[in-house]
Amino acid sequence: MSLHVPMAHRTKDQGATKAVILVGGPSRGTRFRPLSLDVPKPLFEVAGHPIIWHCLSSVARVPNKQIQEVYIIGYYDESVFRDFIKDSAKEFPAITIKYLREYEALGTAGGLYHFRDAILKGRPERLFVLNADVCCSFPLDEMLKLFNDKDAEAVILGTRVSDEAATNFGCIVSDSHTRRVLHYVEKPESRISNLINCGVYLFSTEAIFPSIRSAIKRRLDRPSRLVSYPSDDDDDDEEKKSEVIRLEQDILSDMADNKQFYVYETKDFWRQIKTAGSAVPANALYLQKAAQSDHSEELATPSANIVPPVFIHPTAEVHPTAKLGPNVSIGPRAHIGAGARVKESIVLEDCEIKHDACVLYSIIGWGSRVGAWARVEGTPTPVGSHSTSIIKNGVKVQSITILGKDCGVGDEVRVQNCVCLPYKELKRVSSQLELSDEHPANRVIGCHQRSHHVNEARFYNLD
Repeated sequence: MSLHVPMAHRTKDQGATKAVILVGGPSRGTRFRPLSLDVPKPLFEVAGHPIIWHCLSSVARVPNKQIQEVYIIGYYDESVFRDFIKDSAKEFPAITIKYLREYEALGTAGGLYHFRDAILKGRPERLFVLNADVCCSFPLDEMLKLFNDKDAEAVILGTRVSDEAATNFGCIVSDSHTRRVLHYVEKPESRISNLINCGVYLFSTEAIFPSIRSAIKRRLDRPSRLVSYPSDDDDDDEEKKSEVIRLEQDILSDMADNKQFYVYETKDFWRQIKTAGSAVPANALYLQKAAQSDHSEELATPSANIVPPVFIHPTAEVHPTAKLGPNVSIGPRAHIGAGARVKESIVLEDCEIKHDACVLYSIIGWGSRVGAWARVEGTPTPVGSHSTSIIKNGVKVQSITILGKDCGVGDEVRVQNCVCLPYKELKRVSSQLELSDEHPANRVIGCHQRSHHVNEARFYNLD
């Protein structure tokens, strides 16, 4: 495949821009279980829309139709995104959306390089690359302006986090006046900066593809030292392994040394959607954003029993005496009974929350049932935290309670800080019943007789 990119001088408004959304594949996203057992993580709905929709809608909002082609790159089967692409093509008619399937996991840069001929068709000068599992306001127009003003070869979206959290991300050292990236390290062992990589990039096509090619060459020359890649038992297949390249580990550091590489620092919200529990704070952030934007008409009208922002699907049934919000999403055909209370939670399609039940900081999986007077609750995490784990009695536990698909919680049963696998029934117990002495925060608490089948409920913690 050709790597030829036209080298004509770039002007500020000249040349097309394309976008790529990276979605990974089915062997990734295991931390998103049990939700990813039934739907791919990019298609899980937060704030009433699939996670990937929020990326796509941000691309569509870039002014003057500067982006007219979007590629979704991953190694899911083509059928997974077929309906989403069909629906999105109707919603965003000015954009052509295509899915490019990798034959295996190639890494965040390897996939770009593998499909370089398709991406470079039409000779685009700029390329946005967005990770689908990022929740933010996607200030793409601002990144484009910085790119043009600086005559840059690359712009990365960055944000500030606490010093303690910074080493969990790629760290950026930049010039505070010019905003040029001076140094980049992926997940350093010690603190070098609290300005981190947000997983959104804008590249010159003249810069990114030669940079990836250089990384592949280094991989072939010294495979064990310069380029990271997943282990592979087939050591003879060097061509295949040479394309497993990641932007974060293999490309960005060299670009900081050799390219006109700048950072746009956002002051707006940002967080990753890695674990299943992280969908709850992402849901809250996107709902708050929608309430302040043109999408506010999608949200429920505030009232005595609707504490905004709240999204209720048109096919859902909510009793007038039920109280919802803030930061609640109710999915299709869900039923919320009289006197129920739902707060900081996601209730997925076909769920039933019976009368006087309480759901707090939780995700109720597809078709699950919460009994009358039952209580399903998680624990709120500190504002600004990038983790959904908490420490209880010296043990790290999942703060968000998650019920998988078709789970049932009996009447007057309390479920707290638990993750429940699909198709499990949580029945009544006589008193506080700890499921494990090692995990005292994971418990089912009820008011009546002990069930002989309580072991049917399986729980595990997620980081």
